[in-house]
Amino acid sequence: MERFEDVVAGVRERVEPDGDERERLREVVRALASRTEKAVADLPVEADVIQVGSTARGTWTSGDRDIDLFVRFPPDLDRETLESYGLEVGHAVLPDGHEEFAEHPYVKGEFEGFDVDLVPCYHVESATKIQSAVDRTPFHTQYLEARLDDDLARDVLLFKQFLKGIGAYGSDLRTKGFSGYLAELLVLEYGGFRDLLEAVSEWKPQVRFDPEDHGTETFADPLVVIDPTDPERNVAAVLSAENIARLQHYARDLLADPRESLFFADSPDPLSPAELGELVADRGTTPVAIRFDAPNVVEDQLYPQLQKSLSGVADALSRRGFEVLRAELFADDSAVLFFELAVAERPAVERHDGPPVHVRQHATGFYEKYADDDSYGPFIDGDRYVVERERAFTTAIAFLESDLVFDAALGVHVEKAMREGYELLSGDEIGTVAEEFGDELARYFDPKP
Repeated sequence: MERFEDVVAGVRERVEPDGDERERLREVVRALASRTEKAVADLPVEADVIQVGSTARGTWTSGDRDIDLFVRFPPDLDRETLESYGLEVGHAVLPDGHEEFAEHPYVKGEFEGFDVDLVPCYHVESATKIQSAVDRTPFHTQYLEARLDDDLARDVLLFKQFLKGIGAYGSDLRTKGFSGYLAELLVLEYGGFRDLLEAVSEWKPQVRFDPEDHGTETFADPLVVIDPTDPERNVAAVLSAENIARLQHYARDLLADPRESLFFADSPDPLSPAELGELVADRGTTPVAIRFDAPNVVEDQLYPQLQKSLSGVADALSRRGFEVLRAELFADDSAVLFFELAVAERPAVERHDGPPVHVRQHATGFYEKYADDDSYGPFIDGDRYVVERERAFTTAIAFLESDLVFDAALGVHVEKAMREGYELLSGDEIGTVAEEFGDELARYFDPKP
């Protein structure tokens, strides 16, 4: 077995930017800052330019090409004007860039091979006085720059790469993983990468940290890290319980059997339609899929709505007796809600329990409702009335084809897209899902922690 220190040394060699890469980044940042300052000088307000994010703090991994520049405007500037000036500067600096939207619009583009976000914010006195969510970001950079020495920064690189390797890095609402800022705070809290892993392997949620002893807010999340710059914010609020468990599993795995492969994600070969068919036949399940045009919204809106819809339809299927073994969602140009059913057909009748006979008013109402219809019963089982009535849907396909699928809890944009038209895929048709989402299906049928 390899020694932990040897594995870490090998990973560091692969992920730490070398001197040339760091100098190239500094050159590009200087050029971008100069262009931005010139654009700001043409505005009728005072503003400054600050670099934020991992490339500002020296905690970026080799190959990362992301630069975040913030333009800080006076706090008395109204929001509409801030957005207007921010976009004006952004398009001047990145003429081929495009607009994206977080809490407010900003410009994203490419400059000399680097991906650049140019974001307007307010130059507030402290993170507790923010007027926009992005206003606190410069305070994160200032806080960590004052506390991360070179050794800790190198350990942050290891932790970030480890999170990437196990699929738990990224605070977007698709991943619900660890943000870069959260990773940095955790390394800082424990004083290094190995100490962090050893602690994580023993975590018992709820785990709570309050680096600056604010002690004023409580949160229900499984991991709570009070933002040292903003006592009302949990830095880990987006993080899912699943990703905490994933980190805990692989922390134990790495400590028990150190190896570089855990730091680098392994992508399986995409499944072909034929391979998908063979797997389904071996498992004896019934896959069905709802496919529709993916709503044209940003990912942080799309994925929560897709997840809500996946859970809503799975619940609706289960309530009708169609047991869902597992479900997953896929999205690109189209979106797919994929269900693997353990039970896809049900008898023509279903049992329906009524109230106990001694609950007179409700029991009488139940009895009279079914006494003269085509149901079997009412009869008594134990102390209550029971009927066996005709089942509305004997197959999952029939339910999913019906308008009652829209009674499931669907995301608003997903429901709109489905009402405009959706395909229901089953049997041999399910192979078309593999044509578009073979990589995702390969991971689905080879699940790992």
